[in-house]
Amino acid sequence: MGLRLPSVPYRTPKTGYWDPVTSTLNWCEEDYYATIYSAEIVNTLTNLLFMGLAYRGCRNCWKYGHDRIFFVAFVGCFLVATGSFLFHSTLKYPMQLVDELSMIYTTCLMWYATFSHGKPRGYRIGLGVGLVALAIFITLYYHYLQDPSFHQTAYALLTCVVVFRSMFLMERHLRASWGQGSLHSQNREHEKSSRVLSKIREEAEDRRDASILRTMWFMISYGLSLFLGGFVIWTLDIKYCSNLRSWRRQIGLPWGILLEGHGWWHFMTGLGAYYYIVWGIWLRHCLNHREDEFKLEWPSAFFSLPQVVRADHVPMNGQAHGSSNGTAKKTR
Repeated sequence: MGLRLPSVPYRTPKTGYWDPVTSTLNWCEEDYYATIYSAEIVNTLTNLLFMGLAYRGCRNCWKYGHDRIFFVAFVGCFLVATGSFLFHSTLKYPMQLVDELSMIYTTCLMWYATFSHGKPRGYRIGLGVGLVALAIFITLYYHYLQDPSFHQTAYALLTCVVVFRSMFLMERHLRASWGQGSLHSQNREHEKSSRVLSKIREEAEDRRDASILRTMWFMISYGLSLFLGGFVIWTLDIKYCSNLRSWRRQIGLPWGILLEGHGWWHFMTGLGAYYYIVWGIWLRHCLNHREDEFKLEWPSAFFSLPQVVRADHVPMNGQAHGSSNGTAKKTR
């Protein structure tokens, strides 16, 4: 006989406190098997990590003075997690709308942060009005259709466009081979009236920009891997639901929790969203020529969370000491 881990058998699902189910979606986790007060206990509690990440992001934005739009984006993430918590607890249609539509609204915020940078006030106002109109249209049309595939398609398109736009901005302003588009070339224009940069200085700035770019691409790759990995697990959870339910009951609790694919989706997309917004904050400071004032703090790629903090020392002349993560001194 093989070794069997100690476990507790699953209980027979009972009538829940929030019955009947009114949502248009019901995931693979069995309903009300742990408590009558939460329909999907794992899918509910995994949102606490998302809430914690959103709170951390809000705190860092407030503490280090990052642009307000990123604070609002983290607040949006907190609302997404709260809506998801309530939705999976109750499986009620209004809570489903809170969960899904807050994802759309938060992505629209990141659209504004990405496409409004460096634009005149009239453009920013027009963009804001357009995004509000788009969010209202998606809200009304989704409520009319009540088809989750419409929401998923709209969210995927909005996310893909804003991520690729951010990548384009990053490459355009950091890649030395783009010439005048790179950060060091733009900064060189500011200083041209006072003195000519030496070849050594140019090479140093090229190396700095390349280092920042490598770290940013690693962060993007890591965040996208988490997000896409969560999507794959979520898809498998839907496709092989009957098998997964059978396997969970065979191995019992708490081990069956590891086979809750939608819970992994919450965990991995929560991390992916956090990485994306932190990358957006760092990119914004670089686009504003403030990489001498801020640096990315990320001691371990796999055992710590990144955050953008103020540099340890910023002298009055505008120079800052560099760090191993790719931030280097720069004179305005």
